[in-house]
Amino acid sequence: MDRNKSTKREKLVINKFLKEWVLPIVSAIILALLINKFLFFNVYVPTGSMIPTININDKGLVSIVHDAQNLKRGDIIVFYSNEFNENLVKRLIGLPGDKIEIKNGAVFVNGEELKEDYVKNKDKYNGTFEVPKGKYFFLGDNRPDSADSRYWKDPYVDASDIKGKFQFVFYPFKDFGLLSNK
Repeated sequence: MDRNKSTKREKLVINKFLKEWVLPIVSAIILALLINKFLFFNVYVPTGSMIPTININDKGLVSIVHDAQNLKRGDIIVFYSNEFNENLVKRLIGLPGDKIEIKNGAVFVNGEELKEDYVKNKDKYNGTFEVPKGKYFFLGDNRPDSADSRYWKDPYVDASDIKGKFQFVFYPFKDFGLLSNK
């Protein structure tokens, strides 16, 4: 009889433990994985190519892009670079079909000069690019220190390589906050 009571008590303790600890932890892990897969992911920025908007060693939150056609010029985008075999963070400058002309650091899109208050360090680069259908053209905000579309073997990024839109810096705390895209 005592053995039956002991076994029942053990089963109750185990059930209580499973319901109060294991189930919530497993649920939280599954929820985190789903959020990371379909809504947001974290990114670390190891370079200064986006200074002053994003600083070296900033960590941020990126919303996953499900349709690249919803992106706008000026958005800060995380994409996979086949040339570097890693994710990069740059500002979207050229949309499919755009003609990009850069004269002494000033950027013209389809003949109109792009107002870029976020660029504090310009360079004297000159060049023209025509963005093919389904492709995008990117520049860093810190132009003299940015390995971007201007210098890549293939200056255009395929829509399928776009991962997300950089939204928020969460670390270090001195840089904490939403990013302004304009």
